[in-house]
Amino acid sequence: MSSEELPPRESMEFDVVIVGAGPSGLSAAIRLKELNAELNIVVVEKGSEVGAHILSGAVIDPVGLDKLVPDWRQDADCPLKTQVKTDKFFWMTGGSAIPLPAFIMPPLMNNHHCYIGSLGQLCRWLAGKAEALGVEIYPGFAATEVLYDEKGAVRGIATGDMGIAKDGSHKASFTRGMELCGKYTLFAEGARGSLTKQLVAKFSLDANSQPPKFGIGLKEVWQIDPAKHQKGLIQHSFGWPLDNSMGGGSFLYHYDDNLVAVGFVVHLNYQDPYLSPFDEFQRFKTHPAIRTLFEGGKRLAYGARAITEGGYQSVPRLSFAGGALIGCAAGAERGNNLFGRQHAATHRIMHALDARHIDKARGAADQRAARKAQARHRLVATLGDGARAIGKPLAALE
Repeated sequence: MSSEELPPRESMEFDVVIVGAGPSGLSAAIRLKELNAELNIVVVEKGSEVGAHILSGAVIDPVGLDKLVPDWRQDADCPLKTQVKTDKFFWMTGGSAIPLPAFIMPPLMNNHHCYIGSLGQLCRWLAGKAEALGVEIYPGFAATEVLYDEKGAVRGIATGDMGIAKDGSHKASFTRGMELCGKYTLFAEGARGSLTKQLVAKFSLDANSQPPKFGIGLKEVWQIDPAKHQKGLIQHSFGWPLDNSMGGGSFLYHYDDNLVAVGFVVHLNYQDPYLSPFDEFQRFKTHPAIRTLFEGGKRLAYGARAITEGGYQSVPRLSFAGGALIGCAAGAERGNNLFGRQHAATHRIMHALDARHIDKARGAADQRAARKAQARHRLVATLGDGARAIGKPLAALE
């Protein structure tokens, strides 16, 4: 069957289509439903289940969650149970770990009000909250194409075709993807999302921002000897095994029942072509100050993910005709990535507030698209009236 012979896709109409069931997409869906219970909202997620592709430290600043689900601390099903008690920072050399006093650290590195937990589990909990409000969530369906109307505005997405053989031919089970059309489409794909890159290029969203910067974060979850576990301890470091020409560092979080999340971040602007971030992570675990913690323990899970690191100057214009970028897709992750915090839940709420009246938001996006030359100094305005009402970016969730 050639491309010309493909049958037309079936389509479904929604008020809002959200791509990605991470903390950004789910938080936006929940907030929109709280603002207007009549909105018809769908979230598509490429993972086999919500949380399947979520990876983080994670030390979670609850300020955004407090806005989104004020009673989350009283919810027995909420996976955030461990509050930060001790916060340490070290400069690592080959044979020692030099502690840095807290008073010399900037305020943004104070984590005592934060919680330690699994972001994947938190997303599954948020998904339950969203579904209880009437949000439709479809895991296992990747958004592979952006749909545009006759004026060039985004009108939704299409999911991928199924039943395609390795050689590209169509099996007997071949099925065309679905068109999910909406008045407003929010892209919450995470760092370097495929559709996000297309939108940035098509609408020149990065015309007035600096080039983005990325890192790779590697993480393992261990169950360790209870005698070594210090629930509520978080520890960050920089230095060895990286030299002064490379940026990055480590994190180590004690939480729940004898669990430790250990990870390593390497900025992807390193110049050594032979550097292996994975091998540097494994080398880090052999440090005398780290090795003994894992002796006798068991590794339960591991993974890696891309991280946005460019900061404010690399944030593109966030809205365009028919939609907006949210969460990591918008570069909304703090520069101090080692802390596992992301401007997630309520950066996402800002965009949800901007979409309070979907048609009005779409018209505003068209106007902003016509003011490209002023995009950089109008970034706050681009985030919408809801963001200004909140008063400041709300930090939450990696």
